[in-house]
Amino acid sequence: MANTTQPPLRIAIAGLGTVGVGVIRLLAANGDLIAARAGRAIKVVAVSARERHKNRGVDIASYAWEDDMTALGRRDDVDVVIELVGGSDGPALALSRAALNGGKGLVTANKAMIAHHGMELAQQAEANGASLQFEAAVAGGIPVVKGLREGTSANALTKVYGILNGTCNYILSEMEATGADFSETLSAAQKLGYAESDPTFDIEGIDAAHKIAILAAIGFGAKVDFASVRTTGIVQVRAADIAQADALGFVIRLIAEADVQEESDGPKLLQRVRPCLVGKDHPLASVDGPTNAVVAEGNFSGRLLFQGAGAGDGPTASAVVADLIDIARSCENQDESVAPFSIPVAQLAPLAPAEPGHRMERTYLRFTVNDRPGVLAEITAAMRDADVSIESLIQQGRGGDGDAVLVAMVTHEGPEANVRRALELLEGSDSLTGKPLVLPILPN
Repeated sequence: MANTTQPPLRIAIAGLGTVGVGVIRLLAANGDLIAARAGRAIKVVAVSARERHKNRGVDIASYAWEDDMTALGRRDDVDVVIELVGGSDGPALALSRAALNGGKGLVTANKAMIAHHGMELAQQAEANGASLQFEAAVAGGIPVVKGLREGTSANALTKVYGILNGTCNYILSEMEATGADFSETLSAAQKLGYAESDPTFDIEGIDAAHKIAILAAIGFGAKVDFASVRTTGIVQVRAADIAQADALGFVIRLIAEADVQEESDGPKLLQRVRPCLVGKDHPLASVDGPTNAVVAEGNFSGRLLFQGAGAGDGPTASAVVADLIDIARSCENQDESVAPFSIPVAQLAPLAPAEPGHRMERTYLRFTVNDRPGVLAEITAAMRDADVSIESLIQQGRGGDGDAVLVAMVTHEGPEANVRRALELLEGSDSLTGKPLVLPILPN
């Protein structure tokens, strides 16, 4: 049972979409259990959303209503504001600033806002003795933020990477299962609700980039630097690439990764999102559908895998309420100002972005070329001149573009810069009918 000597934690919710409604339902269904674990009851006192009288399937009549959501951050009867509006700026950011400047706790599922303004909001939280929590902003219901912030705190992390976008993972795994091409699979995903009507943030890798920037800050004690994330989406991946990867013993996954390496002029942070070939014996290869997974590699813990539902009302609401429980406990201990990025903002290192050209990796390359003599010789000559060693080369037959055929190859391990140089040598060639696809092979 909850500690009846403690007053309830009073919360306000901005945004009553599926997650906001999910939070209300979760608090109602598990209220006694949550109160016991939090040490006090958690009570919704006020809400705000775009439409007041919309039927949401839950009764909100007993809650105070605010047409201006920023007013939630100024209410005297609110201890914590939950921001579920979305968007990196605009009303969500205005509400978050108002709440933290007023000394109120803030719980958000807004990865874009944290990626762009996390440092500012963390400074406001620390200056006002307030709590900023954002477990739901990365990987939905998977407790990866808490896992990195607390579970790996005794380790020096060497790398954090994983599958952070459920839409892309669903599309790629459906392409594997059905043999359909990208555009057809995307259309089906939109009809099923796995992809937005405008899927750009997902399929271009931007959503995953927001999330890896946050995880890099937590895992490596670095300032959030979304602008330095190198991002490549999945729009170039064809059914033929999926099939070829399978024949080679791989699957294709959109991988977000971050690591810090010591270089001659100091430590550098590499952050990037790109589709990769993943060996079928790698833990991430079996992650399919809209599932997310994050791998953290520590110098003493070894490889840790966090896996689960990356989105949805239930998992995301669960992460939001878990943050509320943490705040309720810390309030009871008079220690609400927990550093949101593991350490105080002033101690976060402003790491310079790394140039990955010297990194060693194997690569899958696919070219769409005109079916005529001399094309293979031209491609292999470019590889030779850039010092790229070819492990295997396959001409796959016609690619559906008139007389174009697909040529695929796998390189031996070598510097990334060499592959980049080979592609530069081929730029402008009238032998190529489309942009080459470059898929790094993820090490096991």
